[in-house]
Amino acid sequence: MSLDGGRTLTWQRSFNSEHEVKPNRGFWNKVVDVIAGEPEYKFLVRPYSIAVDSHGRIIVTDPGAAGVHVFDFAEKKYKFLEHHGKNALRAPQCVAVDAQDNIYVTDSDSGDIFVFEPGGRLLHTLDALKGGEGYFKRPTGIAVDSASQRIYVTDTLRDQVFILDMQGNVLQAVGKTGSGDGEFNYPTELRLDGPNLLVVDAMNFRVQVLDRSGKFQYAVGKLGDSAGAMFRPKAVGADSEGDIYIADALWGVVQVFNRQGQLLYYFGSKGTHAGEFQLPAGLFIDRDDRVYVVDSYNKRIQVFQYVGLKNAANHPGDQKQSAVTPVINYPSDQKQSVGIPVKEALQ
Repeated sequence: MSLDGGRTLTWQRSFNSEHEVKPNRGFWNKVVDVIAGEPEYKFLVRPYSIAVDSHGRIIVTDPGAAGVHVFDFAEKKYKFLEHHGKNALRAPQCVAVDAQDNIYVTDSDSGDIFVFEPGGRLLHTLDALKGGEGYFKRPTGIAVDSASQRIYVTDTLRDQVFILDMQGNVLQAVGKTGSGDGEFNYPTELRLDGPNLLVVDAMNFRVQVLDRSGKFQYAVGKLGDSAGAMFRPKAVGADSEGDIYIADALWGVVQVFNRQGQLLYYFGSKGTHAGEFQLPAGLFIDRDDRVYVVDSYNKRIQVFQYVGLKNAANHPGDQKQSAVTPVINYPSDQKQSVGIPVKEALQ
């Protein structure tokens, strides 16, 4: 799909299982399969959150499988991270990686944060116990700022964002219950974007943008049935041009806003075909502007490629469209035919 200024957004692929990472098995492996039966591959059960590390490995939390999938398409490898025993990983919720590609996973059931090394070994948990009771009531969103040695965590039931050091000590609590600037009602996912922290303020039907010290900057979205309204915001990300992408689970779309809070366009619709979603729950945009959407109820990850102005020269095939084009919709006050550019050029 072509957008203003030569930009494009195209659907690339979807995947949902370990088998897709290493589809070509050798002759002798196939012989063994005939004798012993084909291996049982892991697949997505109820995927929720997603992150991509510096090597392009795609990391997906799966509360339905009580673990974390790590897809490495470049090396044709797959890992499933889980932890059993007294401090078991029970309900992995959101995921982030640090500069060393360590993997941080919030567990909304136990209240712990699990930290795995890149190879999958559990390093430690952050639980900040106080008086025998877990400090977090329901940790959900997580982001790691390796440069400043800070971890950001949303506690959905406390309606706050906590800033921790790398050892898990609470340095600052941001926000309180409410609907004003810097107040939250059921905050969930969050992402770091340059100097800002993007927080999905779910039951206030918006995304709040804070600076890294927790100071309110501006908000995007509102409740209603007009352009830019949200029904169930679940995940957030930002592309290389600073536009903000918000997955709406109830509507089944991803909405794209500029930094002034204007809705530029949205893509997707409810359904099971390529470019359609059912309860999209997670979203991540990597450094190459690949947009990963966790299509939760369809039990898959869908991948789109956004090409902006400054990246067009690095994508010689940017004019070649995928065989499947995402459904692009436009605000009602800017109705245009599909295929007509609407995204404002950011000069």
